[in-house]
Amino acid sequence: MDQYCILGRIGEGAHGIVFKAKHVETGEIVALKKVALRRLEDGIPNQALREIKALQEMEDNQYVVQLKAVFPHGAGFVLAFEFMLSDLAEVVRHAQRPLAQAQVKSYLQMLLKGVAFCHANNIVHRDLKPANLLISASGQLKIADFGLARVFSPDGSRLYTHQVATRAVGCIMGELLNGSPLFPGENDIEQLCCVLRILGTPSPQVWPELTELPDYNKISFKEQAPVPLEEVLPDASPQALDLLGQFLLYPPRRRIAASKALLHQYFFTAPLPAHPSELPIPQRPGGPAPKAHPGPPHVHDFHVDRPLEESLLNPELIWPFIPEG
Repeated sequence: MDQYCILGRIGEGAHGIVFKAKHVETGEIVALKKVALRRLEDGIPNQALREIKALQEMEDNQYVVQLKAVFPHGAGFVLAFEFMLSDLAEVVRHAQRPLAQAQVKSYLQMLLKGVAFCHANNIVHRDLKPANLLISASGQLKIADFGLARVFSPDGSRLYTHQVATRAVGCIMGELLNGSPLFPGENDIEQLCCVLRILGTPSPQVWPELTELPDYNKISFKEQAPVPLEEVLPDASPQALDLLGQFLLYPPRRRIAASKALLHQYFFTAPLPAHPSELPIPQRPGGPAPKAHPGPPHVHDFHVDRPLEESLLNPELIWPFIPEG
């Protein structure tokens, strides 16, 4: 740590605090994630090991945050990353209205290039969300936080836990188009209700592998027809809705791959994706960021305005998840 001068605190994650720092000799600005070991006999946390392994196995790529160094420090160790000024969650939060179409295309295009690169290197991120999509001072988007990442088997022979929930690329695209999340659930059951109200109730005819899911028989939902995406996002272009519809499919194998999505007509029709230098870059909280203006509420927020009990065949299943009062 003697080679770095701490400039301030950026934030805190599940396994460490992140600081902004400057290399004493080179003057390079970096982000240092300090990971403390609670007990030496426990070893390095699995999430930290996965992040190191995933980033070390991939070559440098302009759409994936760069891990510059790993070194011990006290009863723990430090990961040194390239410094990124902000993240996509801050961009959406500071926007006075839904982003311009050219901006949405640019962010989505950079995200897809990063995801395609990860998948080409047999890495599945498993924690994609706007807060983990960092933005550089030049407007470049890069995927970060590989703590839940896994090396996957292309033949599908390796099993993975189902206790990992993340926003998929289609959900992030919908959030950029809408200015707020499409599925704003507060817990697992409410999240399912939000998804079902837009995408409809899945069936084995639509999703043949549905009955093989581990918790398939633990809960049942009323039959609901899907809501046309043009009703959910009336301002989105036909090309945007077509691509979004190919992302938001229940069967994972039917969803469009990132590499194929990059060739979709959505990116080649006007307006074309904005250059990164034309994108908004709010700084992280605590920095000299421009003051966010509240402005009018987003017109097309999708509100959960119906009681959850109306979506369930057995309402008792959700009572433990509903806070009292």
